[in-house]
Amino acid sequence: MKAAILALGSELLGTIKLDRNSLRITAELEHFGVELIGKSTIGDDETTIGDALKHWMEHADVIITTGGLGPTTDDLTRSAVATALGRTLSQDPELEAQLRRRFASLGRQMAEVNRRQAEIIEGGTTLSNARGTAPGMRIDHEGTTIFLFPGVPREADYMIEAHLRPWLQEHASANGITETIEHALLKIACLPESEVEQRILPAYEEFGREWITILGAPGEVTLHLKAQGEKPDCEKKLQTMQERLRELVGDSVFTNRANASLAHVVGELLTEKTKTIATAESCTGGLLAERLTRVPGSSAYFLGGLATYSYESKTDLLGIPTALILEHGAVSEPISNAMAQAVKAKYGSDYGIGITGVAGPTGGTDEKPIGTVHITLAGPAEADIEHQLKRFPGDRDRVRLQSTQWALHMLRKRLNLTQCG
Repeated sequence: MKAAILALGSELLGTIKLDRNSLRITAELEHFGVELIGKSTIGDDETTIGDALKHWMEHADVIITTGGLGPTTDDLTRSAVATALGRTLSQDPELEAQLRRRFASLGRQMAEVNRRQAEIIEGGTTLSNARGTAPGMRIDHEGTTIFLFPGVPREADYMIEAHLRPWLQEHASANGITETIEHALLKIACLPESEVEQRILPAYEEFGREWITILGAPGEVTLHLKAQGEKPDCEKKLQTMQERLRELVGDSVFTNRANASLAHVVGELLTEKTKTIATAESCTGGLLAERLTRVPGSSAYFLGGLATYSYESKTDLLGIPTALILEHGAVSEPISNAMAQAVKAKYGSDYGIGITGVAGPTGGTDEKPIGTVHITLAGPAEADIEHQLKRFPGDRDRVRLQSTQWALHMLRKRLNLTQCG
Protein backbone atom coordinates (compact mmCIF):
# COMPACT_ATOMS: atom_id res chain seq x y z
CA MET A 1 0.00 0.00 0.00
CA LYS A 2 1.21 3.50 -0.86
CA ALA A 3 0.15 6.70 0.86
CA ALA A 4 0.36 10.48 0.43
CA ILE A 5 -0.23 13.32 2.87
CA LEU A 6 -1.68 16.75 2.08
CA ALA A 7 -1.01 19.39 4.75
CA LEU A 8 -3.44 22.20 4.01
CA GLY A 9 -3.29 25.79 5.21
CA SER A 10 -1.53 28.95 4.06
CA GLU A 11 -0.01 29.35 7.53
CA LEU A 12 2.11 26.24 6.84
CA LEU A 13 3.78 27.97 3.91
CA GLY A 14 5.23 30.73 6.05
CA THR A 15 7.41 30.86 9.14
CA ILE A 16 4.78 30.96 11.88
CA LYS A 17 3.65 27.33 12.01
CA LEU A 18 5.26 23.94 11.43
CA ASP A 19 3.49 20.89 10.02
CA ARG A 20 3.83 18.36 12.82
CA ASN A 21 0.78 16.33 11.86
CA SER A 22 2.59 14.75 8.92
CA LEU A 23 5.23 13.30 11.23
CA ARG A 24 2.57 11.73 13.41
CA ILE A 25 0.73 10.29 10.41
CA THR A 26 3.98 8.98 8.91
CA ALA A 27 4.77 7.05 12.09
CA GLU A 28 1.32 5.43 11.99
CA LEU A 29 1.65 4.50 8.32
CA GLU A 30 5.06 2.93 8.84
CA HIS A 31 3.81 0.89 11.78
CA PHE A 32 1.52 -0.92 9.35
CA GLY A 33 4.08 -1.17 6.57
CA VAL A 34 2.51 1.51 4.39
CA GLU A 35 4.97 3.31 2.14
CA LEU A 36 4.70 7.09 2.19
CA ILE A 37 5.49 8.21 -1.34
CA GLY A 38 4.94 11.93 -0.96
CA LYS A 39 3.81 14.93 1.03
CA SER A 40 2.40 18.21 -0.25
CA THR A 41 1.96 21.43 1.70
CA ILE A 42 -0.68 23.61 0.09
CA GLY A 43 -2.14 27.01 0.85
CA ASP A 44 -5.82 27.93 1.09
CA ASP A 45 -6.59 27.73 -2.60
CA GLU A 46 -9.36 25.43 -3.81
CA THR A 47 -7.91 24.84 -7.28
CA THR A 48 -4.42 24.00 -5.97
CA ILE A 49 -5.84 21.62 -3.37
CA GLY A 50 -7.89 19.88 -6.01
CA ASP A 51 -4.95 19.59 -8.40
CA ALA A 52 -2.75 18.06 -5.69
CA LEU A 53 -5.45 15.60 -4.72
CA LYS A 54 -5.90 14.47 -8.32
CA HIS A 55 -2.15 14.04 -8.71
CA TRP A 56 -1.75 11.82 -5.67
CA MET A 57 -4.84 9.78 -6.52
CA GLU A 58 -2.96 8.51 -9.54
CA HIS A 59 -0.18 7.11 -7.32
CA ALA A 60 -1.49 6.46 -3.80
CA ASP A 61 -3.93 3.96 -2.31
CA VAL A 62 -4.67 6.20 0.67
CA ILE A 63 -4.46 9.98 1.03
CA ILE A 64 -4.65 11.79 4.36
CA THR A 65 -5.37 15.51 4.44
CA THR A 66 -5.06 17.71 7.51
CA GLY A 67 -6.48 21.20 7.93
CA GLY A 68 -9.15 23.29 6.28
CA LEU A 69 -12.16 21.81 8.08
CA GLY A 70 -12.96 24.83 10.26
CA PRO A 71 -15.89 27.24 9.92
CA THR A 72 -14.13 30.21 8.29
CA THR A 73 -14.04 31.21 4.63
CA ASP A 74 -10.45 30.03 4.19
CA ASP A 75 -11.37 26.48 5.28
CA LEU A 76 -11.75 25.06 1.79
CA THR A 77 -10.95 21.36 2.12
CA ARG A 78 -14.50 20.04 1.90
CA SER A 79 -15.43 22.06 -1.17
CA ALA A 80 -12.06 21.49 -2.86
CA VAL A 81 -12.26 17.71 -2.43
CA ALA A 82 -15.89 17.57 -3.53
CA THR A 83 -15.12 19.53 -6.69
CA ALA A 84 -12.03 17.45 -7.49
CA LEU A 85 -14.01 14.21 -7.14
CA GLY A 86 -17.02 15.53 -9.04
CA ARG A 87 -19.30 15.02 -6.04
CA THR A 88 -21.88 17.22 -4.41
CA LEU A 89 -21.52 18.92 -1.05
CA SER A 90 -24.66 19.10 1.08
CA GLN A 91 -25.82 19.98 4.57
CA ASP A 92 -26.40 17.08 6.96
CA PRO A 93 -29.20 18.00 9.42
CA GLU A 94 -28.22 15.33 11.95
CA LEU A 95 -24.58 16.40 11.91
CA GLU A 96 -25.64 20.01 12.37
CA ALA A 97 -27.81 18.99 15.34
CA GLN A 98 -24.82 17.19 16.86
CA LEU A 99 -22.70 20.30 16.48
CA ARG A 100 -25.34 22.45 18.15
CA ARG A 101 -25.58 20.00 21.05
CA ARG A 102 -21.81 20.03 21.42
CA PHE A 103 -21.71 23.82 21.63
CA ALA A 104 -24.59 23.76 24.10
CA SER A 105 -22.70 21.31 26.31
CA LEU A 106 -19.91 23.87 26.45
CA GLY A 107 -22.36 26.59 27.45
CA ARG A 108 -22.11 28.33 24.10
CA GLN A 109 -24.43 29.09 21.23
CA MET A 110 -23.18 27.87 17.87
CA ALA A 111 -22.42 30.63 15.41
CA GLU A 112 -24.05 30.30 12.01
CA VAL A 113 -20.66 30.05 10.31
CA ASN A 114 -20.18 26.70 12.07
CA ARG A 115 -22.96 25.24 9.94
CA ARG A 116 -20.31 24.77 7.25
CA GLN A 117 -18.81 22.04 9.40
CA ALA A 118 -22.00 20.03 8.94
CA GLU A 119 -21.49 19.79 5.18
CA ILE A 120 -20.67 16.34 3.89
CA ILE A 121 -19.31 15.13 0.57
CA GLU A 122 -21.61 12.84 -1.39
CA GLY A 123 -20.85 9.22 -0.49
CA GLY A 124 -18.53 10.20 2.36
CA THR A 125 -18.54 8.80 5.90
CA THR A 126 -18.45 11.30 8.76
CA LEU A 127 -15.71 10.69 11.35
CA SER A 128 -16.36 11.86 14.90
CA ASN A 129 -13.99 14.32 16.55
CA ALA A 130 -14.13 14.09 20.35
CA ARG A 131 -11.58 16.90 20.76
CA GLY A 132 -13.08 19.59 18.57
CA THR A 133 -16.02 20.80 16.52
CA ALA A 134 -14.61 19.87 13.12
CA PRO A 135 -15.72 16.35 12.15
CA GLY A 136 -13.53 14.42 9.75
CA MET A 137 -14.56 12.43 6.72
CA ARG A 138 -13.56 9.32 4.76
CA ILE A 139 -14.31 8.95 1.06
CA ASP A 140 -13.61 5.95 -1.17
CA HIS A 141 -13.09 7.01 -4.77
CA GLU A 142 -11.96 4.85 -7.67
CA GLY A 143 -9.69 2.67 -5.58
CA THR A 144 -8.28 5.41 -3.37
CA THR A 145 -9.37 6.08 0.21
CA ILE A 146 -9.22 9.72 1.26
CA PHE A 147 -9.23 10.85 4.90
CA LEU A 148 -10.04 14.44 5.81
CA PHE A 149 -8.71 15.35 9.27
CA PRO A 150 -8.65 18.69 11.14
CA GLY A 151 -5.33 20.50 11.37
CA VAL A 152 -5.22 21.23 15.10
CA PRO A 153 -2.57 18.75 16.30
CA ARG A 154 -4.52 17.65 19.37
CA GLU A 155 -7.56 16.91 17.21
CA ALA A 156 -5.50 15.32 14.43
CA ASP A 157 -3.90 12.98 16.98
CA TYR A 158 -7.33 11.82 18.08
CA MET A 159 -8.49 11.25 14.49
CA ILE A 160 -5.37 9.23 13.72
CA GLU A 161 -5.88 7.00 16.75
CA ALA A 162 -9.66 6.68 16.47
CA HIS A 163 -10.07 6.38 12.71
CA LEU A 164 -6.85 5.95 10.71
CA ARG A 165 -5.26 3.31 12.92
CA PRO A 166 -8.32 0.96 12.95
CA TRP A 167 -8.68 1.34 9.19
CA LEU A 168 -5.02 0.48 8.62
CA GLN A 169 -5.30 -2.45 11.03
CA GLU A 170 -8.38 -3.78 9.27
CA HIS A 171 -6.76 -3.43 5.87
CA ALA A 172 -3.60 -5.19 7.04
CA SER A 173 -5.56 -8.06 8.60
CA ALA A 174 -7.85 -8.48 5.58
CA ASN A 175 -4.90 -8.70 3.24
CA GLY A 176 -2.68 -10.79 5.51
CA ILE A 177 -0.17 -7.97 5.81
CA THR A 178 2.17 -8.37 8.78
CA GLU A 179 4.99 -6.19 7.51
CA THR A 180 6.11 -3.03 9.23
CA ILE A 181 8.70 -0.32 8.69
CA GLU A 182 11.17 0.02 11.55
CA HIS A 183 13.80 2.68 12.19
CA ALA A 184 17.18 3.03 13.85
CA LEU A 185 19.88 5.70 13.89
CA LEU A 186 23.51 6.40 14.62
CA LYS A 187 24.86 9.76 15.78
CA ILE A 188 28.37 10.77 14.75
CA ALA A 189 30.44 13.54 16.33
CA CYS A 190 32.84 15.93 14.62
CA LEU A 191 33.09 14.36 11.18
CA PRO A 192 32.02 16.37 8.11
CA GLU A 193 28.95 15.06 6.33
CA SER A 194 30.95 14.52 3.14
CA GLU A 195 33.53 12.39 4.97
CA VAL A 196 30.82 10.27 6.58
CA GLU A 197 29.26 9.82 3.17
CA GLN A 198 32.58 8.67 1.72
CA ARG A 199 33.14 6.18 4.53
CA ILE A 200 29.71 4.56 4.28
CA LEU A 201 29.61 4.11 0.50
CA PRO A 202 30.07 0.32 0.84
CA ALA A 203 26.94 0.17 3.01
CA TYR A 204 24.88 1.72 0.22
CA GLU A 205 25.91 -1.17 -2.00
CA GLU A 206 25.28 -3.78 0.68
CA PHE A 207 21.93 -2.59 2.05
CA GLY A 208 20.52 -0.25 -0.59
CA ARG A 209 20.84 3.54 -0.75
CA GLU A 210 17.12 4.04 -0.10
CA TRP A 211 17.38 2.54 3.41
CA ILE A 212 20.06 4.95 4.69
CA THR A 213 19.61 8.72 5.04
CA ILE A 214 22.41 11.03 6.12
CA LEU A 215 21.62 14.36 7.82
CA GLY A 216 24.28 16.86 8.86
CA ALA A 217 24.32 19.56 11.56
CA PRO A 218 27.15 21.61 13.12
CA GLY A 219 29.51 19.12 14.74
CA GLU A 220 27.18 16.18 14.28
CA VAL A 221 25.91 13.84 11.56
CA THR A 222 22.98 11.47 11.99
CA LEU A 223 22.48 8.31 9.94
CA HIS A 224 18.80 7.35 9.77
CA LEU A 225 18.27 3.68 8.95
CA LYS A 226 15.10 1.98 7.79
CA ALA A 227 14.00 -1.62 7.20
CA GLN A 228 10.73 -3.10 5.95
CA GLY A 229 9.35 -6.55 6.59
CA GLU A 230 8.31 -8.72 9.52
CA LYS A 231 9.21 -6.98 12.78
CA PRO A 232 11.81 -9.56 13.93
CA ASP A 233 13.43 -9.48 10.49
CA CYS A 234 13.51 -5.67 10.56
CA GLU A 235 15.16 -5.62 13.96
CA LYS A 236 17.78 -8.13 12.84
CA LYS A 237 18.52 -6.19 9.65
CA LEU A 238 18.78 -2.88 11.50
CA GLN A 239 21.20 -4.40 13.99
CA THR A 240 23.34 -5.69 11.12
CA MET A 241 23.24 -2.27 9.45
CA GLN A 242 24.26 -0.50 12.65
CA GLU A 243 27.18 -2.86 13.24
CA ARG A 244 28.42 -2.43 9.68
CA LEU A 245 28.11 1.36 9.76
CA ARG A 246 29.93 1.55 13.09
CA GLU A 247 32.72 -0.46 11.49
CA LEU A 248 32.89 1.90 8.51
CA VAL A 249 32.60 5.18 10.43
CA GLY A 250 34.78 4.31 13.42
CA ASP A 251 34.83 5.63 16.97
CA SER A 252 33.20 8.94 16.06
CA VAL A 253 29.85 7.14 16.46
CA PHE A 254 28.70 8.07 19.95
CA THR A 255 25.16 6.68 20.29
CA ASN A 256 22.25 4.92 18.62
CA ARG A 257 19.67 6.56 20.87
CA ALA A 258 17.51 9.32 19.42
CA ASN A 259 17.17 11.22 22.71
CA ALA A 260 20.84 11.01 23.76
CA SER A 261 23.03 14.05 23.12
CA LEU A 262 26.82 13.97 23.12
CA ALA A 263 26.75 15.69 26.52
CA HIS A 264 24.41 12.97 27.79
CA VAL A 265 26.77 10.22 26.63
CA VAL A 266 29.77 11.99 28.17
CA GLY A 267 27.85 12.31 31.44
CA GLU A 268 27.12 8.59 31.45
CA LEU A 269 30.79 7.79 30.92
CA LEU A 270 31.91 10.15 33.68
CA THR A 271 29.37 8.57 36.03
CA GLU A 272 30.34 5.03 35.06
CA LYS A 273 34.04 5.70 35.59
CA THR A 274 33.50 7.94 38.66
CA LYS A 275 35.45 10.79 37.09
CA THR A 276 34.88 14.53 37.35
CA ILE A 277 35.25 17.52 35.03
CA ALA A 278 35.72 21.29 35.31
CA THR A 279 35.76 23.85 32.51
CA ALA A 280 37.42 27.16 31.70
CA GLU A 281 35.92 28.95 28.71
CA SER A 282 36.69 32.14 26.87
CA CYS A 283 35.02 32.41 23.44
CA THR A 284 32.26 29.94 24.39
CA GLY A 285 31.37 31.95 27.49
CA GLY A 286 30.08 29.03 29.55
CA LEU A 287 28.26 27.16 26.78
CA LEU A 288 30.20 23.95 27.47
CA ALA A 289 29.30 24.13 31.17
CA GLU A 290 25.67 24.75 30.21
CA ARG A 291 25.60 21.71 27.93
CA LEU A 292 27.15 19.49 30.57
CA THR A 293 24.76 20.65 33.29
CA ARG A 294 21.74 20.35 31.01
CA VAL A 295 21.96 16.61 31.71
CA PRO A 296 20.08 15.49 34.84
CA GLY A 297 22.43 14.18 37.52
CA SER A 298 25.40 16.20 36.27
CA SER A 299 26.20 17.36 39.83
CA ALA A 300 27.82 13.94 40.31
CA TYR A 301 30.61 14.76 37.87
CA PHE A 302 30.59 18.48 36.98
CA LEU A 303 32.50 20.33 39.71
CA GLY A 304 32.39 23.83 38.26
CA GLY A 305 33.17 26.12 35.38
CA LEU A 306 34.62 29.58 34.78
CA ALA A 307 33.90 31.95 31.91
CA THR A 308 37.26 33.70 31.78
CA TYR A 309 36.49 36.00 28.88
CA SER A 310 38.94 38.82 29.55
CA TYR A 311 42.69 38.84 30.02
CA GLU A 312 42.17 39.96 33.62
CA SER A 313 39.79 37.10 34.45
CA LYS A 314 42.26 34.57 33.10
CA THR A 315 44.83 35.98 35.47
CA ASP A 316 42.60 36.70 38.47
CA LEU A 317 40.50 33.53 38.41
CA LEU A 318 42.91 31.01 36.92
CA GLY A 319 46.27 32.45 37.89
CA ILE A 320 47.59 32.53 34.33
CA PRO A 321 50.58 34.93 34.22
CA THR A 322 49.96 38.14 32.31
CA ALA A 323 53.37 37.73 30.71
CA LEU A 324 52.28 34.39 29.19
CA ILE A 325 49.17 35.97 27.71
CA LEU A 326 51.14 38.90 26.29
CA GLU A 327 53.78 36.59 24.84
CA HIS A 328 51.43 34.19 23.03
CA GLY A 329 48.09 35.99 22.90
CA ALA A 330 44.89 34.89 24.61
CA VAL A 331 43.98 32.74 21.58
CA SER A 332 46.85 30.27 21.61
CA GLU A 333 47.85 26.77 22.56
CA PRO A 334 49.80 27.77 25.68
CA ILE A 335 46.80 29.68 27.04
CA SER A 336 44.23 26.94 26.38
CA ASN A 337 46.64 24.46 27.98
CA ALA A 338 47.08 26.71 30.99
CA MET A 339 43.31 27.21 31.29
CA ALA A 340 42.63 23.47 31.28
CA GLN A 341 45.32 22.71 33.84
CA ALA A 342 44.41 25.63 36.09
CA VAL A 343 40.69 24.89 36.24
CA LYS A 344 41.41 21.22 36.95
CA ALA A 345 43.65 22.23 39.83
CA LYS A 346 41.21 24.85 41.12
CA TYR A 347 38.30 22.43 41.42
CA GLY A 348 40.26 19.26 42.08
CA SER A 349 38.65 17.48 39.14
CA ASP A 350 40.01 14.52 37.20
CA TYR A 351 39.72 16.38 33.89
CA GLY A 352 39.88 20.02 32.89
CA ILE A 353 38.91 21.61 29.59
CA GLY A 354 40.14 24.97 28.33
CA ILE A 355 38.66 26.74 25.30
CA THR A 356 39.83 30.02 23.80
CA GLY A 357 39.24 31.38 20.32
CA VAL A 358 37.82 33.97 17.94
CA ALA A 359 34.08 33.41 17.51
CA GLY A 360 33.45 36.56 15.46
CA PRO A 361 31.96 38.40 13.77
CA THR A 362 34.94 40.68 14.47
CA GLY A 363 38.34 40.22 16.06
CA GLY A 364 39.94 37.99 13.47
CA THR A 365 43.40 38.55 11.99
CA ASP A 366 45.39 37.02 9.15
CA GLU A 367 47.19 34.85 11.68
CA LYS A 368 44.08 34.04 13.72
CA PRO A 369 41.01 34.37 11.48
CA ILE A 370 37.46 34.15 12.75
CA GLY A 371 36.72 30.54 13.66
CA THR A 372 40.17 29.88 15.15
CA VAL A 373 39.71 27.95 18.38
CA HIS A 374 42.16 26.21 20.71
CA ILE A 375 40.73 23.38 22.81
CA THR A 376 42.71 21.55 25.48
CA LEU A 377 41.81 18.53 27.57
CA ALA A 378 43.90 18.07 30.70
CA GLY A 379 43.82 14.56 32.16
CA PRO A 380 44.52 13.13 35.60
CA ALA A 381 48.32 13.08 35.16
CA GLU A 382 50.18 16.41 35.21
CA ALA A 383 51.66 15.83 31.76
CA ASP A 384 48.41 14.46 30.34
CA ILE A 385 47.55 17.21 27.87
CA GLU A 386 45.68 16.93 24.55
CA HIS A 387 45.38 20.05 22.42
CA GLN A 388 43.41 20.69 19.25
CA LEU A 389 43.60 23.74 16.98
CA LYS A 390 40.41 24.06 14.94
CA ARG A 391 39.24 26.45 12.23
CA PHE A 392 35.45 26.37 12.33
CA PRO A 393 33.33 27.84 9.53
CA GLY A 394 30.11 29.74 10.05
CA ASP A 395 28.77 32.52 12.23
CA ARG A 396 29.40 33.19 15.91
CA ASP A 397 26.79 30.75 17.22
CA ARG A 398 28.02 27.99 14.92
CA VAL A 399 31.66 28.49 15.95
CA ARG A 400 30.75 28.40 19.64
CA LEU A 401 28.59 25.29 19.28
CA GLN A 402 31.22 23.39 17.29
CA SER A 403 33.86 24.34 19.85
CA THR A 404 31.90 22.74 22.66
CA GLN A 405 31.05 19.74 20.49
CA TRP A 406 34.74 19.11 19.85
CA ALA A 407 35.54 19.46 23.54
CA LEU A 408 32.90 16.87 24.42
CA HIS A 409 34.12 14.63 21.61
CA MET A 410 37.68 14.75 22.94
CA LEU A 411 36.52 13.94 26.46
CA ARG A 412 34.32 11.06 25.29
CA LYS A 413 37.14 9.45 23.33
CA ARG A 414 39.51 9.81 26.27
CA LEU A 415 37.00 8.24 28.67
CA ASN A 416 36.43 5.33 26.30
CA LEU A 417 40.15 4.59 26.43
CA THR A 418 40.36 4.51 30.23
CA GLN A 419 39.51 1.64 32.53
CA CYS A 420 36.60 1.87 34.93
CA GLY A 421 37.33 2.85 38.50
